[in-house]
Formats: sequence, C-alpha cells, structure tokens
Amino acid sequence: MVRAFIFPGQGAQTIGMGKALADTYPAAKAVFDEVDEALGEKLSALIWEGEQDVLTLTQNAQPALMATSLAAMAALQAEGVTVGAASFVAGHSLGEYSALAAAGALSIGDTARLLRTRGLAMQDAVPVGVGAMAALLGLDFETATIVAEEAAQGEVCQAANDNDPGQVVVSGHKAAVERALEIAKEKGAKRAVLLPVSAPFHCALMEPAAQVMAEALGKVEITQPQVPLVANVRASAVSDPLMIRDLLVEQVTGSVRWRESVSFMAGEGVTEMWEIGAGKALSGMVRRINRDVATRAIGAPDDIAAAVEALNA
Repeated sequence: MVRAFIFPGQGAQTIGMGKALADTYPAAKAVFDEVDEALGEKLSALIWEGEQDVLTLTQNAQPALMATSLAAMAALQAEGVTVGAASFVAGHSLGEYSALAAAGALSIGDTARLLRTRGLAMQDAVPVGVGAMAALLGLDFETATIVAEEAAQGEVCQAANDNDPGQVVVSGHKAAVERALEIAKEKGAKRAVLLPVSAPFHCALMEPAAQVMAEALGKVEITQPQVPLVANVRASAVSDPLMIRDLLVEQVTGSVRWRESVSFMAGEGVTEMWEIGAGKALSGMVRRINRDVATRAIGAPDDIAAAVEALNA
C-alpha cells in the first residue's frame, strides 16, 4: 500500500476539533500548547470552547486547522506511525503549511506565526465587500476557466480552486464573480453559488498578501521535507527548500490545483490517502477524482487506533 498524507484547508474548522486527541495523547496536547505559545494567546481555548464565528475568522481558522492536523500527526507518531509511512504530503491551500510542518520542513511555531500572518494579510488585501468567491458545480476546469475569463470584463475573475472533476471555485471582484454565476448556468452548471467567505482568495487581488508572505517566509528556516510535497500551484512533487518558499508565495495568488495533485499522486502509485486533521472534505474530493484511491480520515483517537490496526494487519 503506497499512501499520501493530505491536510485540510479552510472551511473544515469546528468548535471542539482536536480536543479528544489532546485529552488522549500528551504529544497532541503539546502541539496545541506550542501553537498557543508561538501566538502568545490561548488559541486552543477558542478552538475547544469558543464561538464558531470567531474561529472562522481567517486569522484564527488557519493556525487552528494547522494545530489540529499536527496534533493528529503527533498522535499517530505516538503510536509509531511517522510521516515516513507516506510517500508524499499535500495540503489544500493553508493545508500545504500543515503538510510541510508534518514533514519537518517548518517548525510548528514558525508555521503558526506564518499562518496568523497569512490570514491577516489575506483579509487585509481586499476591503470587505469588494471581492467574492463562488462554487461552480458540474463544470470541468477548462469550462470554468472560460466562464471566469468571460465574466472578468476588465475586472479580476479567476479559477481559484480546481477541487474535483465537478467542482471549481472562482474568485475575484464581486461583480465579476456574480456575472460568472449567470454565465456558468448558461454553460450547463448544475449549481453556481456564492461562498460565505470574507475575501477573494487565490486570485490576483491577493497580490498585497503575497508580498507580505514573501517577506515573512524570507525570515524563517525551511528545510528539506522528509517526504516530497505535492505543491498546490504545480501539482507535482518538490523537495527543494528555496523552491518551496517561492511556491508558497505564488500560492497566495495562484490556483489550488487539487484535482491534478491527487491525479499526480495516483499516477505515482499512491493507492491510499489519509486526511490528517479536521473533517472529511478532502476525502470526498479524492473519491470523486479517482475511485481507485482509498481514503481514511484521521481526526480523533478512534481514527488513530483504526489506522494503526490497518497498518499492522
């Protein structure tokens, strides 16, 4: 069995995530403690006992989801399952940072601070109400790209997330994204809906955030990951720290090529993908991309036990 470890992005956050892991595994609790210390605040209290709308704020959701993923990874390691059990790591948008931390390329503290910076920078890049994102369901990436180009009309409208064969997210100026909704329906989309997000991620409007991240990433140490990263903007494997740094900057304005990333890993022989952290959204995408790839979601102690049992079977 050749496997990859994959790490979720924004939208998977829920109050209480990771609490059972922290209560069961001291190593998982230590991850949350390290993130709290790095940020100088009790993010763990917000994650476990706070309000959903506060957790969902970009600057909170990003480090919170990373902390939960790394806590699950620490619990796996406590049971003898290291990142070396995977042939690749990959993550959806902010999940790419979780993947790099899991693979030892970034420290947990640096990753928490980078994601706090990233969340704030992405929120500040575009005034509230100026941008929007929308999910186009039932269109392939090529058609969605045409829709975005037709909708732009001098404004920004880009295919931002190529999630699976029937789900593409477009991002840009609000008026342009609203035009994309109508054009998508004309081109046969089953549904086209605005997403409840606070900013237009992964499009050219995020350029100010990309500049902030270039500066922030230039101040941290990135080492070669223990297993290769399948990068969002390349949909191929990278291990060179300098290239990883550049791709993390490019990722802020570039498309998340998730469908291609999953297909790349499957083409490299991956037969099983473990979703490490909160939720099961990526597992659903993987199944829609390639039904031959098995999935396993790991976000609670029972999931850890089942994964270890399967490995030892």
